[in-house]
Amino acid sequence: MTRLGDGDRVRLSTGHEVTLPLVTEATVAGAVLPARYDVAESLLPDGLTPIRATARRAAVVFLAVEYHRIGDDAMVPYDEFAVIVAATPDGRRPPLIPLLTRDVGGYVWSLPVTTEPARALGDEIWGYPKTVADISHRDGATRRETTVVEDGDRVATVSIDWPRTWERRETVESYAVREGRLERTPIEFRGKLGVAPLSDRIDVDPGDHERADTLRSLDLGTRSVLRFSLDGRIAYGAGRPVER
Repeated sequence: MTRLGDGDRVRLSTGHEVTLPLVTEATVAGAVLPARYDVAESLLPDGLTPIRATARRAAVVFLAVEYHRIGDDAMVPYDEFAVIVAATPDGRRPPLIPLLTRDVGGYVWSLPVTTEPARALGDEIWGYPKTVADISHRDGATRRETTVVEDGDRVATVSIDWPRTWERRETVESYAVREGRLERTPIEFRGKLGVAPLSDRIDVDPGDHERADTLRSLDLGTRSVLRFSLDGRIAYGAGRPVER
């Protein structure tokens, strides 16, 4: 396995080169929704346990991302739509504790992007399950509506209202399986960040793609645990093995 570290410059199979940590500029709309625990658990690899949104429900995160800049203009900016199962490698924690303490991580279950270099970037460096799809964001004064179409079939249309924002910085971790090994990646958000708890100002409409069937089986709640947004910088560090 190729071990990557911060400070490394990586050449992708597409010929593009990036340096870690990869610093990007983006606008993001996101939400955390309660979901069926058993279905969420089935989407995780060995070594991870779902974080509970309630005593009986897991937490699933949607991210609708429009990138404006990738590194030092290493490639053309792209769009993406992430479906993430909030998870922790420590299954002994009681419900909600990781969310309340900001000790939050998420396993990236699905990550369509709009270009092949973007797919190679996520797959080859972090092991993210990126696929190439058509993604359209419609931004209004109050919300972002994102539609994802892959292989000619609509995966989902998700609408999320923008919360009020203020300048701040937060750090989270993402999990992915890279070359057969579970890794965690530190991600830092910095800029105009908005957060709004317990809201019904989100709509999820699964389509007819096969992944839409999984979204339906999650039995997502109509009231979000959290809505959030970012207009600013996202920095992706090098992945590190998860100790078991």
